[in-house]
Amino acid sequence: MRIPRDAILPSLFALVLALGVLLPLLMMVTISLNPNEQDIMVSMGSIRSFIPQVFSLQNYIEVWTDPVHPFGRYLANTALITFSTLILSILFNSMAAFVLAQGTLAIRKPVMILILATLAVPGESLVLPQLMMAGWLGQIDSYQVQIVPGVANAMSIFLFYQFFSRLPKELIEAARIDGFSFFQIYRHVAMPLSKPVISAIAVLQFLEIWNAYLWPVMVTRGPEYRPLSVAMSAYFGTNQAAWGNIMAFAVSMAVPVILFFLILQRQFIASVMSSGVKG
Repeated sequence: MRIPRDAILPSLFALVLALGVLLPLLMMVTISLNPNEQDIMVSMGSIRSFIPQVFSLQNYIEVWTDPVHPFGRYLANTALITFSTLILSILFNSMAAFVLAQGTLAIRKPVMILILATLAVPGESLVLPQLMMAGWLGQIDSYQVQIVPGVANAMSIFLFYQFFSRLPKELIEAARIDGFSFFQIYRHVAMPLSKPVISAIAVLQFLEIWNAYLWPVMVTRGPEYRPLSVAMSAYFGTNQAAWGNIMAFAVSMAVPVILFFLILQRQFIASVMSSGVKG
């Protein structure tokens, strides 16, 4: 199959971009499989970093069984925080967006503009007020202090709002004629149709929540509620020379994200393509 000439340059650009993304990941995996720390230090920064010299799971076993840094506990914490935040966020943000898109409130547009305006506010500027509020409520070092602040998401509301605004009026009217209440239209009509949008939001928020660092590091004090992102920083501080272990920790943290995207990639791509066509 011949590639058209006008497609050669974009294809080369895509190939170079893919290599730029994949090479660091390949280097990380290669180092994580090398149990010889001295060999890692010698090959660091050279082409040998990308060529596996030895295959061993020793670094992974050491990371997963470390009694000082219980990886299993950190993984469970991260999964609980991420999925709890994700489910609550999709539920409440979709409700808010449906009210703003299909409701009859006179202040719908001003409220939506206000929500979009919050996207211009750096998240870091809200950390101190949120930390003070969490302290007043006595919620420091808990699961809920890491879950609740991430539930309301302006971008999630906006994406749902864009989708619900484009629902055919005939469909909504037909549901009303059939006796559906406003909530029933949301539950039985709008949400089943919004699976591509839900997938896109789920992927984007999963990445954001799973890799969150600033807020968790400020509100966690010990390993009991610590997520992987904070645990990896602590692990790096106590194992500065053990690059094999650190890379094994990083790979172990990245695998769930990759698997989550692979599960939802078809719906995610469908959502992106649909947005591009309709835009």
